[in-house]
Amino acid sequence: MQLARRLRAFRRDRKGATAVEFALIAGPFFFFLMALIEIAAVFFAATVIENAVLESAREIRTGQVQAGGMDADGFRDAVCTRIEVIADCARLDFDVRVFADFDTVAVTDPVNEDGDLQTDDMGFDPGDAGDIVMVRVFYRWPMLMPNFLNSMSNMSNNERLITSATVFRNEPWD
Repeated sequence: MQLARRLRAFRRDRKGATAVEFALIAGPFFFFLMALIEIAAVFFAATVIENAVLESAREIRTGQVQAGGMDADGFRDAVCTRIEVIADCARLDFDVRVFADFDTVAVTDPVNEDGDLQTDDMGFDPGDAGDIVMVRVFYRWPMLMPNFLNSMSNMSNNERLITSATVFRNEPWD
């Protein structure tokens, strides 16, 4: 009799209902919150890197890089000063190539089957006046949550490769 009365009282007591309901939705809520932050960070970084590539490539297109004798390290510094707000320049790689015409521009996947960035055939050739140049910049973005949105990481070590590229014809600065 005593047990039945306690069970009825427990069933009618609503003091902890809010805490239990929050405990049930807290997991999915924080999962979606962290996913939102992760996705926003990647897209913000991609936008900043895209802008840095366009601005740095403009210096090649107008002949400022060639006239100033800028080398690969100088170009890296030019890109890095534009992304240093959000990025670590040690994670930055780039490839600047000259092509005969727009039909021969070939873009290869820089990530091998192991999920690592292949930097062996990357170089820096800004070309001369009138040349067709492709500038590609690669940034290995570390994901905030390890193994947390596996669909977001496209490289090994839980990293996302952010790629920005532009192809243009150098202006006739001569």
